[in-house]
Amino acid sequence: MPSAHAMEHITLSNGFSYDCAHHETVGDRTRLYTSSGDANYQEISTVQITAIEALPDPPKPVAKDVPGTATSAPTEQSIPELLARASEEHHIDAALLFSVIKAESNFHTNATSRAGARGLMQLMPGTARDLGVTDVTSAGQNIAGGTTYLDYLLTRYKDDVVKALAAYNAGPEAVDRYHGVPPYRETRAYVNRVITEFNRRKSAPAAMTVASR
Repeated sequence: MPSAHAMEHITLSNGFSYDCAHHETVGDRTRLYTSSGDANYQEISTVQITAIEALPDPPKPVAKDVPGTATSAPTEQSIPELLARASEEHHIDAALLFSVIKAESNFHTNATSRAGARGLMQLMPGTARDLGVTDVTSAGQNIAGGTTYLDYLLTRYKDDVVKALAAYNAGPEAVDRYHGVPPYRETRAYVNRVITEFNRRKSAPAAMTVASR
């Protein structure tokens, strides 16, 4: 689950796209800066650019004192509380957060993927570091960090849940490159699992809560 902290999305006439910190037009050329400094940039012909879109601000680091920091497996009571808090703070349906966690780790706080993603919402080390998550096995910190990142992706893709989920799994660069869910078997299966679980929970009797697995 890589993170992208660029502030502009540049689309080219050949179908390629780039994320950059900012751009500058010099004559008939445009410089795409990869950082706030002036040293690192890629220069292309301005006529190649078909669109320049401002990206949402990078997600802010989560608070260090997030409740629910025990590294042991979360209890049936703690999960609903943590999801309800994250849902309210970011205005994301708690059932969607539950579905992401179920697909990512099946509620194992110590889960680790082959790529190195860890915890309930499978944060990559770089993403966790950028979000200020100091203990990825902490239920509270991991849910807060993962929800913050998912919120950023939903904002970036204008509440397109499918694109946001695909980006959560494969990264925004892959979604932008393919203008939607990339043709990766793992990513397509992941999006399908999350959406299927989400729909199941939304259509279930009202008595079903986020505590039920």
